[in-house]
Amino acid sequence: MSKALSHLGMAMRAGKLVTGDDTVLKSIRQGKAHLVIVAGDASDNTKKKYRDKCGYYNVKLAEAFDRVELGKAIGKEARVLVAVTDAGFARMIVGQLSSHSEVDHIDKTTGQQR
Repeated sequence: MSKALSHLGMAMRAGKLVTGDDTVLKSIRQGKAHLVIVAGDASDNTKKKYRDKCGYYNVKLAEAFDRVELGKAIGKEARVLVAVTDAGFARMIVGQLSSHSEVDHIDKTTGQQR
C-alpha cells in the first residue's frame, strides 16, 4: 500500500477525514476541506461535479486510486470520495500523491500537478 493511502488511514483514525457525497460537499462549502480525493473509477459526472466545486471553493482535488483501495485504506467499504479536513494531513498526502503513478490527475487550478 502506498504512503498516501497509509496517511489517509491515519487521517481517518484521527477524525480528520470525511467521506460520502453529502458530507464531502458540506465540508467543501464550509471551507473545512483541504483536499478532496475522487476515485479514478468514479463516474464522469461525479468527477466533473467535484472538479467544479473544488475549483470554485479553491480546494485541492486529486483523482487517485480506485474505490476499493480508498475504502480499504480508511477501513470502510468501497469509497468514491473522501475529503481531508486537516491541512497537515492534506500536505502529507499531496506530497505522496505527486510522486506516485496511481494518480490519474491532480488539479492545477488548485496548486497540484496533472
